Amino acid sequence: MLRLHYYPSTASFAPHIVLEELGVPYQRVLVDREQNAHKSTEYLKLNPNGLIPVLEDGEVVLYETAAILLHLADTHADAHLAPPMSSAARSEFYKWLVWLTNTLQATLMVYFYPERWVSAGNMAGAAEVKAQAEARVGVLLQQLDAQFSDGRPWLLGDAYSAADAMAFMLCRWTRHFGQPARDLPHLGPYLQRMLARPAVQRAIANEALPQPWV
Repeated sequence: MLRLHYYPSTASFAPHIVLEELGVPYQRVLVDREQNAHKSTEYLKLNPNGLIPVLEDGEVVLYETAAILLHLADTHADAHLAPPMSSAARSEFYKWLVWLTNTLQATLMVYFYPERWVSAGNMAGAAEVKAQAEARVGVLLQQLDAQFSDGRPWLLGDAYSAADAMAFMLCRWTRHFGQPARDLPHLGPYLQRMLARPAVQRAIANEALPQPWV
């Protein structure tokens, strides 16, 4: 059985949504960050980086959220959560999934952990890094918002994909920003469409996430 090692409201949320979309049997394994379970010897055998999530699929052990999403889409191709191989749409899928994880998520991580980018105890420096990261995220959200300016319902167009789960998760992380994703003219309605999906609602309920959800 598929096993998703997760913690509420972390990067495991996107694969959690996709697993609910697939409707296949899977097991959620809570990795209690409050108890530093993600740094335990047992967990580090699964992910030596000590980060969440991890997906176990038989003998296959995967970390990195984008890799997990690709694996789930490819091993459940009949669910059509990724465009056909070798198609132009597939190339767009790769582009946006990589952009989401390598550009938007990476910048969000700087915002949430600014102290990693300055000397220990440099509170003023950390505050400046955080402010700059939030500003940069704002620019990236505008780029994402523009993708929907043609009226498309989903990130790639008419077809929902695993990339939408990733986009929703990252937009959700901005919910306490001064200018969150939900306030942008196209992202706001998009996030509401995502919230309306039963799989998203099930993932929210499973993780007991408090409002605001976006």
